[in-house]
Amino acid sequence: MKIAVASENNMVTEHFGHCINFNIYETENKSITNSQSIDNPGHKPGFLPNFLNDLGVNVIISGGMGAGAIDIFNDKGIEVITGAKGEAKEAVEQYLRGNLKSSASVCNEHMHHGDCGE
Repeated sequence: MKIAVASENNMVTEHFGHCINFNIYETENKSITNSQSIDNPGHKPGFLPNFLNDLGVNVIISGGMGAGAIDIFNDKGIEVITGAKGEAKEAVEQYLRGNLKSSASVCNEHMHHGDCGE
């Protein structure tokens, strides 16, 4: 399984589309077997969910995310976990242990001035 975390370096970012990078973790038997960081190639509506799907991602973890991106991920069968905070690797480990659940944190405004998570 491949798990991507929308990040600011090694920390989970508050808003998916505006992350600096994606930390991508390959997992097997509930353990991380490999990881890499990929720069965010750019925030364009609908682009990032397709980009991550093409990389073979099965799960995306972020602090918040817009409804449009969530819909595209859902259409592609990619699990969306929002409401995450802290270190990206720890978020993945929590997910693998079954301790990280989505808060359904949806960003309601594109500029997300305090609207993420409402």
